[in-house]
Amino acid sequence: MLKKIPLHTQIIIGLVLGLIFGLVVIQFGFSPDFTVKYIKPAGTIFINALKMIAVPLVLASLIVGVANLGDISKLSRIGGKTILAYLLTTVIAISIGLLLVNFFEPGEQLPQDTRDKLMTQFDDQAGSKATKAADIRDQGPLQPLVDIVPENLFAAAADNGSMLQVVFFAIIAGIALLQIEKAKAKTFIAFFDALNDVIIKIVEYIMLIAPYGVFALMASLIVEIAGDNPESAVELLLALLKYTLVVLGGLILVIVGVYALMLKSFTKISFRDFIKSLRPAMLLGFSTSSSSATLPVTMKLVEEEIGVSEEVSSFVLPLGATINMNGTSLYQAVAAVFIAQALGMDLTISQQLTIVLTATLAAIGSAGVPGAGLIMLIIVLEAIGVPGAGVALIIAPDRILDMFRTVVNVTGDAAVCVTVASTEGELPAGLIRKSNPFTSNEGLEDVEPTKEQEVN
Repeated sequence: MLKKIPLHTQIIIGLVLGLIFGLVVIQFGFSPDFTVKYIKPAGTIFINALKMIAVPLVLASLIVGVANLGDISKLSRIGGKTILAYLLTTVIAISIGLLLVNFFEPGEQLPQDTRDKLMTQFDDQAGSKATKAADIRDQGPLQPLVDIVPENLFAAAADNGSMLQVVFFAIIAGIALLQIEKAKAKTFIAFFDALNDVIIKIVEYIMLIAPYGVFALMASLIVEIAGDNPESAVELLLALLKYTLVVLGGLILVIVGVYALMLKSFTKISFRDFIKSLRPAMLLGFSTSSSSATLPVTMKLVEEEIGVSEEVSSFVLPLGATINMNGTSLYQAVAAVFIAQALGMDLTISQQLTIVLTATLAAIGSAGVPGAGLIMLIIVLEAIGVPGAGVALIIAPDRILDMFRTVVNVTGDAAVCVTVASTEGELPAGLIRKSNPFTSNEGLEDVEPTKEQEVN
C-alpha cells in the first residue's frame, strides 16, 4: 500500500506521527529511554546511510561534471555564474534577516529570568562551541584558503566536515581530465560515471526507509528537547517564540521572494512547479538538517523532475551543498542581533555591515551538517564584539530552526542550479518531467527541446 503513496507524502506522515509520538511520551510522563534506545537508532541509521554516500557522490559527480563540460572556458563560465549567484543570494538573505530583526526587535522581549536560566543551563554547550570558534578565529586571515587544500585526500574523504577539500580535489581532477589524452581520460571518466550511477541507485534503496527514519528523528528530537522537565521546554519555546518567528519569516521571504524572482527572471519554469518537484528533497532536508545528506536526492529530483542536464547539476549542486548556506546566513544575522538586543547592546551600522561580511564568509566555510551553523555564529558574534557565550540564548530552538534553514539551503542550491542551466540552454523550456519515483508514477509529459537538442 505504501508504494501507492508518493514519497513526500510518506515523509510528511512520518514527521507528523513522530511529532505526535514525542508529545504523547512527554504528556503522559513515559520514560524517554525507550525512544532514545530503540527508536532513535533508526533515524541515526538513516542519516548515517545518507552521509555514507555524500563524499563518493560529490567526488564522482563533480569529476564527471567538470570533465563533461568539454573545455576550460565553459567551466569558468558556469563556475563564475554559480559562485556569483550563491554569493548574491547569500548577501540578500543576510540583509533580509537584519531588516526583520531590527524592525521587530525580538531580543527586547526576552525576560531576564529566562535569559539567566538559559545561560546557566547551556553554559557547557556554549563553552564547547566557543572553544571551537576561538580556534577558527585565532587563525590567520588566509587560513580558509589553506584549509581548502587537503594534505591527505583520503583523510578528507573520511570526514564529511571536510567536504570543501573533496570539492577542491574533484574540480582539479576534472580540469586535468580536460587536458590529458582523450582516450585515457575516457576510461577514467567512465569509471566515475558508473560510480555516480551506483550511488544514485543506492539512494533509491536508502529512500525506502526515509519515512521510518524521519519518524524516529522527529520523535527522539521532541523527547530530548523536553528532557526531565517538560514544562521548561514549553516555557523555553514560548519565551523564544518571537525570535523563532522572525527567523522563520525571513526564511519564507527568501524562498517565496528571492528564489521565485530568480526563477521568473531567468527561466520559464513556474515557481509552483519547481517547489512541487523539489518537495521530497525539502522534506528530507527538514528531517535531517543536512544539505550534504540531502544532496543525492536533490540531484536526482533536479535532473529527473525538472530536467536539468546532468552536466550542470553534477557541478552546481555539489558546490552549492558546500558553499551555499542562505538559510544559515539569515539565521546567523538574526541570531547575532537578537543576542545583542537580549544583552542590552546596541549595534552600530558598521557592526551590522560586519555581520553581512562575516556571515557570508562563514557560510562558505560552514559544513553542510547539523549544528555547523552554531559554531560559525560564534565567529560572527565575536566579530561584532558580542560575547560568544551569548549563543546559549538560542541553543534551545536552534535544532528546530536548523531543520527549517536547511530547507532554504537545499531550495537555494536547486534554484541556482536551474537558473544556471537555463542560461546555458541545458534546461527544457518550461514543462516539468514526471518520471521520478520519488513523487509519482506518471509518465513523461511533453518537454520542449533544449537549444543543443534543436541543433542536433
